[in-house]
Amino acid sequence: MKLKLVIIVLLAIFLLGGCASVPDFDDNLDAIVKPYRFNFVKWEFKAFAYETRQWLGSEDIESPTDTVLEYFSLVGQKRALEWQIAASETEDTAALEADLNELEEQRAALVSSVEQIIAEQIREVLKEQGIFNPWDESIGLKATFPPVNFIMSQLPYLLVISPRDRIESMREIALRGNLTLEERESIEAEADALGVSSLVVALGGAGALYPTLVLDNTSLRSTISTAVEEWLHQYLSLKPLGFRYVLDLLGIARDYEIATMNETLAGIVSDEIGALVRQKYYPEYADSPQAEEEPEFDFNREMREIRIAVDAYLAEGEIELAEEFMEEKRQYLLSMGYYIRKLNQAYFAFHGAYADSPTSVSPIGVELKRLREESASLKEFLNTVADMTSRQELEELLDSLE
Repeated sequence: MKLKLVIIVLLAIFLLGGCASVPDFDDNLDAIVKPYRFNFVKWEFKAFAYETRQWLGSEDIESPTDTVLEYFSLVGQKRALEWQIAASETEDTAALEADLNELEEQRAALVSSVEQIIAEQIREVLKEQGIFNPWDESIGLKATFPPVNFIMSQLPYLLVISPRDRIESMREIALRGNLTLEERESIEAEADALGVSSLVVALGGAGALYPTLVLDNTSLRSTISTAVEEWLHQYLSLKPLGFRYVLDLLGIARDYEIATMNETLAGIVSDEIGALVRQKYYPEYADSPQAEEEPEFDFNREMREIRIAVDAYLAEGEIELAEEFMEEKRQYLLSMGYYIRKLNQAYFAFHGAYADSPTSVSPIGVELKRLREESASLKEFLNTVADMTSRQELEELLDSLE
């Protein structure tokens, strides 16, 4: 029952746009996005039917690891063929498209098995780390909850709205995942006309649904880490930190630092669990030490410097100069081989919530990494931060360790 309540709350976050209502603005924004909204109820019914079929037709898989590797080999071949078709200068691509359809049929035949295999592997590694559920220390329940369960599929897009005079996510609205580029740009143009900065972003995972959604055309590494991260968001929603994040998203108690702590914590833990899963089941994909070389162009450093400069412009009230600067830098990044479709306040508001992202200027990432180094185990680190209700608690704990 508690899980159902959490899911309902998380669905409300997306359905309400993630913030308290401002009538005129919200009415106008709703009129823009109404034809494109993602239908959560319809998706949940389809997911229930899908999960029921999988449960009724489940069977033992003889070589689970080989099945997963075969699946991601097909994904790689499919993506390469899609690029080849897109880059083809001839109109006769019928043979290539036939090959593409065959690869898709082979991939689709394996997807449900791969979902089950990876979910079980993640559960095993979580169990080895002593991570079960938000209440295992108080009630001693050694069972994984919420259950690790995800579907690999096309994901919804997310419309992110930020004020123009500062970088802050003020609305987040889920949109259908089959929108064309023209439709996305039209939505952004209409939203921008309301006096805000907007961006329709592609998601890698969606934890506001159950089962969670994970993109179906990415790598093994990304799939595992995303599946863990989306599970962690559901786990954290039942802890003080995650509950405060829910209040922030609903606009009841805005706290960007809480949002950053939540997202960064989930990212750090999912990266570590993901690495352990790969090391145990897919050693050929395990992390290996690499010699550090000074890159000719440091994208991360460039993005951080752009963010700092934009913040400075906005602090002085120079909104137009900030926007001109971001477009100039977007063109520069393109010349260096880095394509960003639209670089604006909404872009930084979305990506800046991850303190380990190059677009973030928050010190929270460094603070959490330091606390991880000081923690006896991953479980201790996870639950220590998950029980926090403010950035101040994190700072006070770190001060006590000096």
